[in-house]
Amino acid sequence: MLQTEQGKRLRMLLADDQPAWHETVRRLLEPQGVETLSARSGREALEMIESTPIHLVVMDVQMPHLGGLQVIKLMREMQKTDDRLKAPPAILLAKSLTNHLLHEALGMHVFSVLSKPVDLNLFLDAVARVLRRHYASRWPS
Repeated sequence: MLQTEQGKRLRMLLADDQPAWHETVRRLLEPQGVETLSARSGREALEMIESTPIHLVVMDVQMPHLGGLQVIKLMREMQKTDDRLKAPPAILLAKSLTNHLLHEALGMHVFSVLSKPVDLNLFLDAVARVLRRHYASRWPS
């Protein structure tokens, strides 16, 4: 099992209202040492980010009670007002990749935007790129 220096695993928040997606990602990544947490709405995702150290957020653009972009905007605002909070890198999932969405995501420093249904190889590549860029190819400490 891959662990951080402190014995903690990479913690990924999956925010999507599709339970099958959560289960697929959990079965794929947990044997590799990734802890997955689930949120079914944007509001629930935001509450988890405020209360639990999260290393990577993967969320749908369209969720009940705040969409993915709204959650990212609120995460960034919270980070500005509370030095203890660190907004984790985010991967967005969208049924339709429009120029407007991509432009907005780029402006909010979203790490990657993937089309739904998600190609698991592209997803794993995006997660690997997050690890390389944000955590120097090591599980975060």
